[in-house]
Amino acid sequence: MPGMPCALPTGGLLPHPQHTMMEIANVSSPEVFVLLGFSARPSLEAVLFIVVLGFYVVSILGNGIIILVSHMDVHLHTPMYFFLANLSFLDISFTTSIVPQLLANLWGPQKTISYGGCVVQFCISHWLGATECVLLATMSYDRYAAICRPLHYIVIMHPQLCLGLALASWLGGLTTSMVGSTLTMLLPLCGNNRIDHFFCEMPLIMQLACVDISLNEMEMYLASFVFVVLPLGLILVSYGHIARAVLKIRSAEGRRKALNTCSSHVAVVSLFYGSIILMYLQPAKSTSHEQGKFIALFYTVVTPALNPFIYTLRNTEVKSALRHTVLENCCGSAGKRAQI
Repeated sequence: MPGMPCALPTGGLLPHPQHTMMEIANVSSPEVFVLLGFSARPSLEAVLFIVVLGFYVVSILGNGIIILVSHMDVHLHTPMYFFLANLSFLDISFTTSIVPQLLANLWGPQKTISYGGCVVQFCISHWLGATECVLLATMSYDRYAAICRPLHYIVIMHPQLCLGLALASWLGGLTTSMVGSTLTMLLPLCGNNRIDHFFCEMPLIMQLACVDISLNEMEMYLASFVFVVLPLGLILVSYGHIARAVLKIRSAEGRRKALNTCSSHVAVVSLFYGSIILMYLQPAKSTSHEQGKFIALFYTVVTPALNPFIYTLRNTEVKSALRHTVLENCCGSAGKRAQI
């Protein structure tokens, strides 16, 4: 059982400590993990394969286009689109760390992932999840500066600060991931290798341990507070100031522009944190665990594909930049061919 020490061998004498450590070391790192995923519903796997593949392709294309347009169009060389490009790159990396293995498990009877692959998966997913929380808080601060301090926006959000905030987001997420992953990898699993999920997640690996995991839980709770709760608090504070500033705007047109500036970010934050809240507020029942898998499927596959649409549907700057980039490339290529 998780949280209980490994049983001692039968017999009157205690084993030599060195032998015990060697035995634990031998069983603490299984060669493969079995990802049960959606194997309880085999008829659903073919449908999920098509749906997941479709959303994955859309996510790669959509986020890739945002990165490309943000880099190529000089009108989008602003803090907002710098952070948006970071978010798009993060979404591509996050889905790529999970979806290819998920597709492989949905396609065939094999539901396994190597020990090394599992470690890489929960390290990267933990890193990028923490980074996204901080990055979304950073983007809310950018929106606060744009609406509440418009005359000082260029001075406040200068390129050095933007780069520093982005680096802090990525390095902060990497730091907490390395600490949590190291503590998780040190846990002896004692032969347990079945994970009732479709990807390797740190809390699920901890549940397989046959020793006390209170230190790991303490680190996880602390990391959750620093990288989930605090960023959410900063986002709420920023939007509290934004709401107060918007209410002071007298013209309806001015309010509409201010709200449009924030609406995309609010939608992305709502999707991201809404999924997390639904995931971790569920009761510990088997049916709830199955529902949790679909919620996890939503925030790992669907949300990264929706983010590009959220940021482009009502964003005239991105639309015009995209048209300009496409026309320039098409006309430029046609002109070169005509000259030849």
